[in-house]
Amino acid sequence: MQKYFATVARSLEAVAAAELEKLGASHIEPGFAGVSFSGDLEMLYRVNLWARTIFRVLVPIAEFRATTREELYRQVRRIDWQPYLDTSATFAVDVTGSNAQLNHSHFTALQIKNAIVDQQRERDARRSSVDLLRPDLRLNAHIYQDRCILSLDSSGGSLHKRGYRPAMGIAPLKETLAAALIDLCGWDPALPFVDPLCGSGTLPIEAAIKALDIAPGLGRDRFGFEGWPGFDRPLWQRLQSEAKARRHERPRAPIAGSDHDRAVLQLAKDNARRGGLKAAIHWQVRELAQLEAPAPQGVLVCNPPYGERLGEASALGSLYRTIGDVFKQRFKGWTAFVLTANRELAKQIGLRPAQRLPIFNGALPCTFLKYELY
Repeated sequence: MQKYFATVARSLEAVAAAELEKLGASHIEPGFAGVSFSGDLEMLYRVNLWARTIFRVLVPIAEFRATTREELYRQVRRIDWQPYLDTSATFAVDVTGSNAQLNHSHFTALQIKNAIVDQQRERDARRSSVDLLRPDLRLNAHIYQDRCILSLDSSGGSLHKRGYRPAMGIAPLKETLAAALIDLCGWDPALPFVDPLCGSGTLPIEAAIKALDIAPGLGRDRFGFEGWPGFDRPLWQRLQSEAKARRHERPRAPIAGSDHDRAVLQLAKDNARRGGLKAAIHWQVRELAQLEAPAPQGVLVCNPPYGERLGEASALGSLYRTIGDVFKQRFKGWTAFVLTANRELAKQIGLRPAQRLPIFNGALPCTFLKYELY
């Protein structure tokens, strides 16, 4: 059994831990902005393929004291890099964290790179090349206080990039956050799902991915582990085939997204088409005040503008009041959720939340508000 570390957005550690448990991982331990877990090679591949709320899956290979550039260089050079990196392969180094001496990520990465290629030159008179965009091996170095953890990045890039969303609106949710919000709702795909302020469509698209039991990783063209020595291609192909066979043809209940902006809604349609979800989601150009519930019961989730990024909060009061009016008048019997970073605007909804969950949208502290509509 190998120990792994899944990086996640702040405040979503418990959501990611629950997802890892469902995928069959063991020894699951949530931490800060990440969850450690254990599993075999198949579990590593499976988590990369199926995880909806995780950014990257790291494989720790060394932990050591590193307080200066010189100490970092010595420690990295002591590691035998032959099992991980052939001189014909390319690599890149990502650095997170810092300490008093190692406080510049670019120069820290350069020290690690130098240590690796100097070892290669000494042993083989050849060295690997650096490829920052598409390396065969991507390394992650995390510096915290006087320690450095070196890991292999099995994902090779953030898993929130599903492959369906080059088209984005003004302030889009990351796919991983949208998926986490849907999990936090407790939404059953047998119930309708509506986002009345859908923008470029991330929430309805992630709802459709869940409803159709689609492995999010099927939309990616490559994972980091595919460039590693010992990559098990038959195992990976089997897992992909199993995932493709699990996909449902259509959702059990309607999934809908609407927006008043026709051009933005076209972005959502393009993203859904790119993800193979053209027929799974009903899109509609509609003002919020004209919205009607498509069924007696369901789940509504929205991410209205907060004021910080999309205009002054004072101009958004009427939008939040309209949200409250629509909830009260048109969606009785439903459960509604609103993500907001502005407490004063949230008060304009005019309803008492049944629950308040603290959530980070990037670096922005937000609250996920739940409303039971009777």
